Amino acid sequence: MQLLRAYLSYILLLGINILVLVGCGSKRERIQPMVKAITESVYTSVTIQPDSLYEAYASVNGILDKNLLDEGDTVQKGMALAQIINTVPKLNTENARLNLELAKKNYLGNDAVLKGIRERIEAAELQLYNDSLNYNRQRNLWEQNIGSQTQYDNKKLAYELSSNNVTALRTSYDQTRNDLETKYKQAVNSYKNSANTTRDFAIESKINGTVYALYKNPGEIINTMEPVASVGSSDVFIVEMLVDEVDIVKIQLGQKALITLDAYPAEVFETRINKIYPKKDDRSQTFKIEAIFVTPPDKLYPGLSGEGNIIIQQKEDALVIPKEYLTGGNMVETEDGEVEITIGLQNLQFAEVLSGINSSTYLLKPEE
Repeated sequence: MQLLRAYLSYILLLGINILVLVGCGSKRERIQPMVKAITESVYTSVTIQPDSLYEAYASVNGILDKNLLDEGDTVQKGMALAQIINTVPKLNTENARLNLELAKKNYLGNDAVLKGIRERIEAAELQLYNDSLNYNRQRNLWEQNIGSQTQYDNKKLAYELSSNNVTALRTSYDQTRNDLETKYKQAVNSYKNSANTTRDFAIESKINGTVYALYKNPGEIINTMEPVASVGSSDVFIVEMLVDEVDIVKIQLGQKALITLDAYPAEVFETRINKIYPKKDDRSQTFKIEAIFVTPPDKLYPGLSGEGNIIIQQKEDALVIPKEYLTGGNMVETEDGEVEITIGLQNLQFAEVLSGINSSTYLLKPEE
């Protein structure tokens, strides 16, 4: 009997301990809102690229003769990056140059065709002047009934022939000058066209910068659809960021973004948003934005990656609660039941409370 009582007492004691444990396990954590600084930011991935980075394409098809620069070389605007084999265009350009020199010599040179015509005009004008004197003298004599009809007619005919000759030479001069001028202009245009065609076989840089990549080797086929080189700024780099479409409406020009780079893991760099691309990338469902460094690191290379946070808004003395106490987006559970609150700034850990509760309200942590 004593043994049975002892066993029942043990069972009863064990049951009481279980109830206590259950009771203790059902107690829920509670907190009160706190006043602290909060920063709302948007996370973004980061890639470093040179400013004005572009890929250079050929404007004609052909075979690469040689790369004129190496990767890492600096280049000036208009400098050739690579040369495509262009034997025929070079010959055409040389022929056009020779034709231009000949046309220029004929039109503007000292031995030009026009010079000969001008000399003939001068001689004809002298002859006309002389025949005019003789004709006028003979006409005056004839009016005084001096001389014969034949003499008068001969002087008059000589004068008219000289006058017609001068007119014909002047007309010839004008026509020849116009023809030579036209041929000269045509030769200029032909040479320019040939020179431009030859230039098409040289792939030139559009900016002052650095050659970051060469995609073709001598002997390879070049076409207009594939890039030959990549060129960008030598000392100005931009920060490319990808922002989710749900956050893009929060981004504005001039906002501060704090970034870290894998190449500089212990440093945080401040940047400023300076460009927002309006078109969404349908594959990644993100928008691209650009930022510039306030103080860039000493060395940067294209393709350096990292991550960052774009600062949307900051508040020093905000009433905040941990986001894990929220239910349904904007509901919290108090000792008096569920209460709807108005939320302000948010980050990954905290949410600002604008109304609904105060700093003395106790909140119960939602049951999992």
